[in-house]
Amino acid sequence: MSGDGVSSSGSGSGGGGGGTEPAPARILVVDDDPTVAEVVTGYLRRAGYTVESVADGPAALARAGVIRPDLVVLDLMLPGLDGLEVCRRLRAAGPVPVIMLTARGDEDDRIAGLELGADDYVTKPFSPRELVLRVTSVLRRAAAAGAAAAAGAGAAEAGAAEARLTGAGITLDPATHRAAKGGRELALTVREFDLLAHFLRHPGQAHGREELMREVWGWDFGDLSTVTVHVRRLRAKVEEDPGRPKLIQTVWGVGYRFEPGEVTAT
Repeated sequence: MSGDGVSSSGSGSGGGGGGTEPAPARILVVDDDPTVAEVVTGYLRRAGYTVESVADGPAALARAGVIRPDLVVLDLMLPGLDGLEVCRRLRAAGPVPVIMLTARGDEDDRIAGLELGADDYVTKPFSPRELVLRVTSVLRRAAAAGAAAAAGAGAAEAGAAEARLTGAGITLDPATHRAAKGGRELALTVREFDLLAHFLRHPGQAHGREELMREVWGWDFGDLSTVTVHVRRLRAKVEEDPGRPKLIQTVWGVGYRFEPGEVTAT
């Protein structure tokens, strides 16, 4: 992408740990602007991550197939294969978290990327420190989901699985990180799962988008359209008619309310 899309003020976040720390997460940076790629790669490495960088879509898919990254930082405007198509193929291949880099004003592309399953986006020009914070947040969520699934499997074998939440024909199991409606498993991203869990834990309550961003995403900042897009994606997966939602209702001037009827924990 042409032009310097990084605001270089500030210094990178510290990220090293002691000798007992697990292996650092592997991050693949995909951006055809060498300045952006160099700055992003440098900040992420200083934050303690293992980072590789490629400059186009086909190279991104090829490298992702080799190194199996824990997260991909993906520019939308790429030669060879645009970022939206790269994101679609990455998500089709597996649940790798994706953070998109977008130009200011490209709202349609941002929304399209989120609807393809991207976990977050950062708008150019951006602060590298903010990107590191976003990367850390997304990785933390993904790691928690993986740990919960592993712990849930062990707990189920021991007969002590964490309580499942059930309402409106939806069953959500926090321990195994799986959800189903009417016996059909729901293909949810990490954020969608967390959002549905939050709604099930607070049935009938109205939630502002700022509250959802804080409680589900763990952020005190960010573009609230991220919440809007994820709610729309979740509606498409749990509502009989997403155009006339009955479960996730819009509360005008406030945000959203989940109306599943009775919710039980078993």
